[in-house]
Amino acid sequence: MITDAPTPALGPAPASMDVDRALEAIFMVADEPQSLVALATALGRPVAVVRQGIERLVEDYDGLAEGPDGRTSVRRGFELREVAGGWRIYVRAEWDPLVRDFVITQNPSRLSQAALETLSVIAYKQPISRGAVASIRAVNVDSVVRTLLSRGLITEVSTQAETGAILYGTTDLLLTQLGINSLDELPKISPLLPDGSEGFDDLETLR
Repeated sequence: MITDAPTPALGPAPASMDVDRALEAIFMVADEPQSLVALATALGRPVAVVRQGIERLVEDYDGLAEGPDGRTSVRRGFELREVAGGWRIYVRAEWDPLVRDFVITQNPSRLSQAALETLSVIAYKQPISRGAVASIRAVNVDSVVRTLLSRGLITEVSTQAETGAILYGTTDLLLTQLGINSLDELPKISPLLPDGSEGFDDLETLR
């Protein structure tokens, strides 16, 4: 159930904007759930209009929307889901095994250095938010996190209560790829840090 929220200040936007398609465009690149207010601000439209657009998209993706010819829409392999106070597109649960198999077996290209560094931070600091990873690496990690999620090496494990930020952790697939049984088998990295704390605020907890 979508609750009412105050309408944000509206910015310039084309009068002919197709709200539904505009929402789709944003959802396709969003890494985290987007609130109604954030979406309304981005589109320059009232919250009520955005709410209605989301409701139409949910029905459309779920195969419940009826077209001009009286036929219902086709149920998609993805869904628009409300999570942590916002909205985001997810693969439907029934297609998870297929997508996981595709990512692992059909798209086995090597990870970039940036992806390996980001994966290392998540492995040692999990659960950790994307913002915290970016702070440690001092670079934007949005695309890298998307890559690691698509490879099945990390997953969303919880939501930070104070900020609503998604917290990430590694998966069993990473253990398989590394040939270890537990994260406890990861090598200690504290001896490798120049001053024993650079980039980490709780060194004593590092493996």
